[in-house]
Amino acid sequence: MAPAERVNKPALRGHGVTSARATRHRAAAPAAAARAWTCRRMRARVRPVTSKVLITGIAGGQGQLVTRALLQRDGDYQVLGIDRRPWEQRPRGVTMTLTDVRKRKFEDIVRRERPDVIVHLAGVRHFKANPALRHEINVNGTSRVLEFAMAHGVRQVVILSSSYVYGALPENPYYMDETFPLNSSRTYPEMRDLAEMDMVATAYLWQHPDIVVSVLRPVSVLGYHIHSAIGRYLKRGRVPTVMGFNPLIQFLHEDDLTEAIVLAIERGVRGAFNVVGPGAVPLHVAVREVGSVPMPLPEPIVRPAIARLFRWGLYPFPPRAMDFAKYQCTLDGSRFRAATGFAPRFSLAETFAAVRA
Repeated sequence: MAPAERVNKPALRGHGVTSARATRHRAAAPAAAARAWTCRRMRARVRPVTSKVLITGIAGGQGQLVTRALLQRDGDYQVLGIDRRPWEQRPRGVTMTLTDVRKRKFEDIVRRERPDVIVHLAGVRHFKANPALRHEINVNGTSRVLEFAMAHGVRQVVILSSSYVYGALPENPYYMDETFPLNSSRTYPEMRDLAEMDMVATAYLWQHPDIVVSVLRPVSVLGYHIHSAIGRYLKRGRVPTVMGFNPLIQFLHEDDLTEAIVLAIERGVRGAFNVVGPGAVPLHVAVREVGSVPMPLPEPIVRPAIARLFRWGLYPFPPRAMDFAKYQCTLDGSRFRAATGFAPRFSLAETFAAVRA
């Protein structure tokens, strides 16, 4: 490893914060009792009471994590979901229906169940699917979720977008905020449906102020239960990169994304929010941290090679995905942190370890 890329392991460790519970004494002073009563009132303001949450894509890795997290919260949540795949080992009391957002049965469920919140995780993020199918599920499916939510009295819809909607371009500044344009489709047409899905949700947000729409744009997510594009890329053993480029990349643990989704529900935040992890590292460092080896190749070689392999079904990403191995796409997550108090619990070292497991 070149000196400039040497990982400072202590720097990768997160600053773990362990919250201690104060011991309650029977003979508490009146002032202490008053403070405790005030704290309980403040917590009650953000703690839902018997909230019904409908999760689309509940059988996926992230859907399962969000389900279990909601059931473990102090609030009283009733969770139900839909998916095209069964979830045989789902927790007791969680009901699910085998369908997807394109079917009439989905509207029937929303009409019958009248959920308070819909968490929309059902989407196609891989590139094996036909582009028309990706558009139908990601864009039209999201529109249907929002329309049905509005028609049937849903209080809040949480939409999971991605940091990739900003695009990786040479003019990108460091740490873009939510006002930065969604430029991914300029150079990465395969991402057009994801950017359009985000724009549909944000447009709905402003056109319908009587419903809370929360659009979350997390940075690259890694973990044991989910199978993200960046995770598959980093775990390829010998990872192709563009010679002469080593951009900074931000990472977020899957459990931290789960916490962000739950906080968005509990706080009822409205708007589009970047969700970031504990920091950023150069791409080559990330590759080595998960146990792979970076393989820098000249750009005139690597792009045509990936294009052929992708066309033959031997590589999971189109050649334009290499823009993210060339230019930075780093985000500022201060707005979400201020709105919810979110702070990632997992360090970069722990996040990379979850991929190695």
